[in-house]
Amino acid sequence: MRNKLQELGFFEAVEQRRSVRIFDQTAPFDHSIVQKCLEAAILSPNSSNLQLYNFVRVPENSPLKDRLAQLCMGQKAATTARELVVVVTRRDLWKSHAKANYDYIKKSYEGKPDKKQKQALSYYGKLIPKLYSYYPGWSLIKKLIAWWVGLKRPMVREVGETEVRISVHKSASLAAMTFMLGMKASGYDTCPMEGHDSKRVKKLLNLPSSSEICMIIGCGKGLPEGVYGERFRVPTVELIKES
Repeated sequence: MRNKLQELGFFEAVEQRRSVRIFDQTAPFDHSIVQKCLEAAILSPNSSNLQLYNFVRVPENSPLKDRLAQLCMGQKAATTARELVVVVTRRDLWKSHAKANYDYIKKSYEGKPDKKQKQALSYYGKLIPKLYSYYPGWSLIKKLIAWWVGLKRPMVREVGETEVRISVHKSASLAAMTFMLGMKASGYDTCPMEGHDSKRVKKLLNLPSSSEICMIIGCGKGLPEGVYGERFRVPTVELIKES
């Protein structure tokens, strides 16, 4: 299967990647490529190496696929997709993922702990719990602490509950982008979708109430009519600044 697909280099994949909204349902599709690209996606940079996300695969032979496509507002990018990948943020997993990092750092060091290791252990053992813990009023307290410390020295300001939530979605989005570029480099197309009924999607997939849907990605071999017009981007000079 893979030998018949055109594999692209990085810049070719970036240049040729488009959000394709209609997929060819008759062309061969290798679902193992989806798995490979998702495994590459988890190597993406993410905040504090916590990887607070899940990928839920819904291939075309799944009994949930048609129902999920309809919850994507019936978009053709969903109904014609050969597989749907739901990118789910899992802020609720911070404790177990922080512990995994803590245990890894502690185990990987042999001999007397040095300053760098002690700092890393303190980061996952003390700072991360302070940042990700949630109880009434704590978000405001964190903001006040950041404001007070920031009067005397440089300080991270984005410490409130909303900012932490945004940070988790950033990490999930970075992984999603890696996945989509991997799919394009492997000869397939994708379309990220924000138009969906998140409440019903979570119920359909039996996801925890604390989870959130970052995006749903349609995958397949795109048809020419699935690309809606020529690519347009704001001029580079307006987007790239130099100080």
